[in-house]
Amino acid sequence: MSDLLTREEYSALASAIDFPRTAFIDGKYRAGSGAALKTLNPATGEVLCEIAACDATDVDAAVGHARRAFEKRSWAGLHPSARKDVLIRLCKLLTRNRRELAVMECLDSGKPIRDCESIDIPETINTIKWHAEAIDKIYDQTAPAGEDAMAMIVREPVGVVAAVLPWNFPLLMLAWKIAPALAAGNSVIVKPAEQTSLTALRVAELASEAGIPRGVLQVLPGKGEDVGEPLGRHRDVDMVSFTGSTETGKRFLHYSADSNLKKVVLECGGKNPAVVLADAEHLDLVAEHIVNGAFWNMGENCSASSRLIVHESIKADLLKRIVARIRDWKTGDPLDPANHLGALIDELHCQKVTSYLKSAGKKALTGGEADGVFIKPTIFDDVAADDALATEEIFGPVLSVISVSSLEQAILVANNTDYGLTASVFSANGKRALRVARALQAGTVTINCYGEGDNSTPFGGYKQSGFGGRDNGIHAHDQYTELKTIWIDLTDPDAGDQIT
Repeated sequence: MSDLLTREEYSALASAIDFPRTAFIDGKYRAGSGAALKTLNPATGEVLCEIAACDATDVDAAVGHARRAFEKRSWAGLHPSARKDVLIRLCKLLTRNRRELAVMECLDSGKPIRDCESIDIPETINTIKWHAEAIDKIYDQTAPAGEDAMAMIVREPVGVVAAVLPWNFPLLMLAWKIAPALAAGNSVIVKPAEQTSLTALRVAELASEAGIPRGVLQVLPGKGEDVGEPLGRHRDVDMVSFTGSTETGKRFLHYSADSNLKKVVLECGGKNPAVVLADAEHLDLVAEHIVNGAFWNMGENCSASSRLIVHESIKADLLKRIVARIRDWKTGDPLDPANHLGALIDELHCQKVTSYLKSAGKKALTGGEADGVFIKPTIFDDVAADDALATEEIFGPVLSVISVSSLEQAILVANNTDYGLTASVFSANGKRALRVARALQAGTVTINCYGEGDNSTPFGGYKQSGFGGRDNGIHAHDQYTELKTIWIDLTDPDAGDQIT
């Protein structure tokens, strides 16, 4: 954290930023055909800029440019190492402009600048670099077809990919989508969340500067009904990759069925358990992971550890340590690097989160009130397993504590959810921890820590947390490709059974 600037220095940078104000279509900024879209600073309510948003007309135009670029093979036809070189140049440009992007992300989303600087920007660059480096190191296959044939299994890019992004991690989720999709050779159209379009537009500009051909990476800001749905229904879009709410994700399955049966990959909500067994050790460290998992990014995180399922014998001791650690997590101005929590994304979302605080019917151990769009870390103890606090995705800085009396009960409670994105288990017994990890119905399970893996590990969920594929790792690269079998007959009709 030593590289962080002061609040005053970040404010000076913020005042100097020239925000993008139009869509990025066919290699340049172009005004969309839709109504003006105000981009607000969540922390202050200030209008940062107005963006000329897009509509179905712009979607048609962008898809046309993307299709022509794909068929011309201006990107897909490049040697894999040439695509790698372009994406590495993009990483260098992102590094050069990292501070501007961090401040822009902070202003646009309400995220604390300390996270933008130390997590979001570095991870965005690392993700693009990881997939760039993988491009010329992924081999296709041959199948054991015998002496009379050769069977090749090759990957080919899907074609035109629509990436629909959430507002909670605008830059990082952009990277999770475009890095493997571009690495595979696709043309990509990005629909950022209407609340957070700025950094996606700036990255598209930098990508063009790095050498991404026209039409290969385009960004269409706008509302879901104006841009997201037309992309989902478009018959010349080959794939949609979506991160966001489960409710919205389900719509894209309908759009696919009603149009061209395009591939759909969904990464949706979560109500993730942190299971602390009676034999858990180093409770101060456990408390640190619980606080980070529950309150990082203001709890606006699909993998947030929003349910603490803890054995009754150690609950009081653990909660005491959690409450003590929360005192270090300050809430306030996102541009102040001293603050761990910034503003919730907007007033409407804050009202949703606040409604859970008001309807809880119990006094919070800590927090529990909103100050405008700022909500301090909140803990509710003695939550019933079927209570709304324990079953519904709040998407705010709220931790629900559920007591259990046995390992078996802990597993039952943890799996009693429509979701299955992530989970954590804390235990001093390695075999027991692994057995619990296998029993938990989640796409990523961490042991004695909170986390999501890294760029090499697939990320996605069970049940209503995910569908169709995974982000990150080779698995993400593969989901943006089609598998093709090429069967070659090697028999010589003039040679009989002899090989000459």
